[in-house]
Amino acid sequence: MTATPEVRRDVVPFRDAVRAWFAISLQTFGGPAGQIAVMQRHLVDERRWIGQKRFLHALNYCMLLPGPEAQQLAIYVGWLLNGLRGGLVAGTLFVLPGMVALLALSAIYAGYGDTRLVTALFAGLAPAVVAIVAQAVWRVGSRALNSPLLIGFAVAAFVALAVFGVPFPIVIALAALAGWALHRWRPQLVTSGGGHGGGSDGPEPLISDDALHHDRPSTRRAATILIVGLVVWLLPVALFALTTGTGSVYTQQGLFFSGTAVVTFGGAYAVLAFVAQRAVEHYAWLSAGDMVRGLALAETTPGPLIMVVQFVAFLGAFHNPGALSPWVAGVVASLLTTWVTFVPCFLFILLGAPYVERLRGNHALSAALTGITAAVVGVIANLGLYFAMHTLFSSTQTITAGPLNLQLPQLDTIRWTPVAIAIIAAALIFKAKWSVLRVLGVCAVLGLLAGLAGLPGI
Repeated sequence: MTATPEVRRDVVPFRDAVRAWFAISLQTFGGPAGQIAVMQRHLVDERRWIGQKRFLHALNYCMLLPGPEAQQLAIYVGWLLNGLRGGLVAGTLFVLPGMVALLALSAIYAGYGDTRLVTALFAGLAPAVVAIVAQAVWRVGSRALNSPLLIGFAVAAFVALAVFGVPFPIVIALAALAGWALHRWRPQLVTSGGGHGGGSDGPEPLISDDALHHDRPSTRRAATILIVGLVVWLLPVALFALTTGTGSVYTQQGLFFSGTAVVTFGGAYAVLAFVAQRAVEHYAWLSAGDMVRGLALAETTPGPLIMVVQFVAFLGAFHNPGALSPWVAGVVASLLTTWVTFVPCFLFILLGAPYVERLRGNHALSAALTGITAAVVGVIANLGLYFAMHTLFSSTQTITAGPLNLQLPQLDTIRWTPVAIAIIAAALIFKAKWSVLRVLGVCAVLGLLAGLAGLPGI
């Protein structure tokens, strides 16, 4: 009879792990690619706590899940190194600096966003966001669309969203179903190339794979984690519903962002069009211009870009505080939204980690993910179109006829100063290969100069 291997809770000293995760959390700029690169450098190349193959294996699993894959990767690796407490600390520290920074920026925006100085600053940042989203379309598309069929997935997703107004979750579900069905029919058509699985094995780790933390899959363990996770996730929403009513902004935001947390396949850009549409047009928590400026702020802070939902929640509660003061309401709503957005990430990783090997070998599931990834390119393109219309034009019009639900800019309301800044931002990103932070800094200065000069469109 084979002896059960010993489960090691800490393969590195916990204090050293906490220091490492804190250092990583302060460097997580540049979106998921930059965040993953930071963890690669710290954990694989320098400290050699985990091997390249195991790191990529964990990343591939996180790519299957909704939510920010970089934070989920941090939770997964933290769990491998230090068990449950390692995963909790790694995931929390990963979002904490960005949460604090964006909360402060949200308050500054709410209090001083109407001043001429701040208005000019954001007039420069908003066009930069248009170029940044265009870069995201190019990056994801060049990696994911390696066949005419997958290009068709992306085009179909864009048309469904931009022309017919199909809800985002339905687009993602149909893309997954189409990928799975095509795998059953002709597997070679949806074989994804590249991705995160290639590359060298990297430096030899100081800690063997056998020494990393692991749990045997069991129904009891899964049930315990699922019950505890759901209670921790949804209890604050239930308490707000009981104390403030089901129609309060807090309950609405808690339920809405709990829902978006489980459909954010493909990263933050993929779901932001859906969030913007509902938050601006349905709930009226903020304006389309506010949404673009919030994304610009989120780009300047560390951590997952989906943290922009905290800005959305702050403004929504600030303008609809109920019995609370606007400032207290904004802070409460921000914390609640951050909670319901990121707690599911811990649940997904801690629940599914023991089954990761089985999931990795599931070709049908990989085909569904390939369909989703291709559709995400169209989703991000739709987000770029939405931001461009509301940044580069003063007004838009909606054309509805049967299934058609198309929003178009009014061409005579074009804002030439933001257009010029957007062109400069695109040149810096695509030609000069500047980082996002440098581009945002230059565009902020251009916005301030344009404001001081009294140029139109500011």
